[in-house]
Amino acid sequence: MSGNAPQKESSGEGQVPLAPEAHLLQPLLELARRSPDKPLFSRRVGDRFEALTAGDIVRTVRRLARGLMALGVEPGQRVALMSRTRVEWALLDYAILAAGATTVPMYETSSASQVEWILHDSEAVMAFFETDALHGLYRQSAERLPACRHTFVIDQAALEHLQQRGDEVDEARLDERLAALRTDALATLIYTSGTTGRPRGCELTHGNIRSNALQVRVYAGGMVTGGDTTFLFLPLAHALAKILFLAAMEMGLTVAFASSAGKVVEELSLVRPAWFGTVPRILEKVFQAAQQKAENAGRERVFDLAVDTAIQTSRDSAAGRRSLVTGLKRAVFDRLVYRQLRQVFGGRLRFVVSGGGPLPERLNHFYNGIGVRVIEGYGMTETSPVQTLNIDRAQSIGTVGRPLPGTTVRIADDGEILVKGPQVFRGYWHNEEATRRAFTPDGWLLTGDLGGLDDAGFLRITGRKKEILVTAAGKNVAPGPLEDHIREHPLVSQAMVVGEGRPFVGALVTLDAQGFSQWAKKNGRDGQPLESLVNDSALRAEVGHAIEAANRTVSRAESIRKFAILPQDFTIERDEITPSLKIRRHVVSKHYADVIEGLYAHGGGEG
Repeated sequence: MSGNAPQKESSGEGQVPLAPEAHLLQPLLELARRSPDKPLFSRRVGDRFEALTAGDIVRTVRRLARGLMALGVEPGQRVALMSRTRVEWALLDYAILAAGATTVPMYETSSASQVEWILHDSEAVMAFFETDALHGLYRQSAERLPACRHTFVIDQAALEHLQQRGDEVDEARLDERLAALRTDALATLIYTSGTTGRPRGCELTHGNIRSNALQVRVYAGGMVTGGDTTFLFLPLAHALAKILFLAAMEMGLTVAFASSAGKVVEELSLVRPAWFGTVPRILEKVFQAAQQKAENAGRERVFDLAVDTAIQTSRDSAAGRRSLVTGLKRAVFDRLVYRQLRQVFGGRLRFVVSGGGPLPERLNHFYNGIGVRVIEGYGMTETSPVQTLNIDRAQSIGTVGRPLPGTTVRIADDGEILVKGPQVFRGYWHNEEATRRAFTPDGWLLTGDLGGLDDAGFLRITGRKKEILVTAAGKNVAPGPLEDHIREHPLVSQAMVVGEGRPFVGALVTLDAQGFSQWAKKNGRDGQPLESLVNDSALRAEVGHAIEAANRTVSRAESIRKFAILPQDFTIERDEITPSLKIRRHVVSKHYADVIEGLYAHGGGEG
């Protein structure tokens, strides 16, 4: 074997051993004991954020947990929680765990049928819904869910009622429940949104999640300080938001909860966080909004030069180079462009953690160059979720970092990423066959993702095993990277590459509403609906630029020859995307079967 052969295995340095009695409430309880007046949560009240102290939080959690016990919740039973991210979500989650029960989170975007399935499959004995509208989804199937004995609406004084009931239960009984918690106790049952088939419940124990929070703390702890505030707006029903929240609790940081998704930009300026978690689409939209603003002001050329300079700054830094010319240009553009962009994030931001999908490499370099480091990692619900992470002292843009302490990543002969570590789940709820298929005979978790390791142990994702297309000519095509490049264009919202068994690769493209509106004004199409413009030559030419940019990253055989602009975006309501914005390919393929057939109706291909 030559010395340049690709690396097949990489392990994170160190371990994060847990005592058998370790559980997820310990960091919170210890903070309240040691520093009861320390601000841990903050939420918006009027035009400012007000703090909740560690002592206040623990007192509330204990009363809520005793309320659950008063209503008959027993250790090991499941309690469902359907709400956007807010302080009450965290308080209820802690209370459910303190009572020895298991939290079953549901996205507030879930449909009535998904709510019914999750409550039925988990056999939840109780459920909390944020609003009466969400509770209405449950009411549609209530008679078919006999196990769910109690339901509450958070906006209708649910927590106040529960705390009053809690006063009926002796504190000592709750202490017994807490003392009985162990690492192998089931903490949460997270239903994977499932791009195919029905959602499956991932069983994550206290040990799985606590290990992952500690792994993140040990590996990335040097990037934060005890006085940091983080901002939380990602859904806590998603494992990424949950682990960022719990890692913050491990480090005793203050977590500010967004009041709504629509107020994130406004509240970033109020909170002024040191770091926060996000998804690539948010970072893309901030960039595109700045780009559009510059264009509208006639400063497009200045903005483009500023972008190139930021990217060059980052690339030089990664290569250990220093250029006086680039440094001078960066200083100029810092005053003209970068400073205003940093202000969008509150002005004190050091880094963001981006997950749920890849951020285009060029955009990562751009943010890095303006002074906002983007930390990307890799994971999945089944691994609590983090497996690898880039950090400030060990970063390679374009990769998803190195394995966390106690984690080993292996590349199988067919390129699939395999993983072992304390954060790996124990299996799927009530589904032994799916659990068996998730692991190799010798215990490695099969991630379903394809990737490779470089000589320094950094992992690069190259595609999804099940999504690989094989054209009629036998060419294997990974759609994910092509789609990511197409989505970089400000006019594009979503893209789905097609071509399984076909003579060439094609694509379905949906447009971003704001981007389309700007384009229409600029091109004399203002007021015209998108449906009437999907075949407009000027619009197709603009989208064609995004296709061409994607095609430059692949071989001719893998390139997109034809594309169709769809009259509407993919939606969660139509089941075309998951709550974490992953495309359900089989659903989209069914909904737009005629459009796909149209791409191949006359053979050949464009460009």
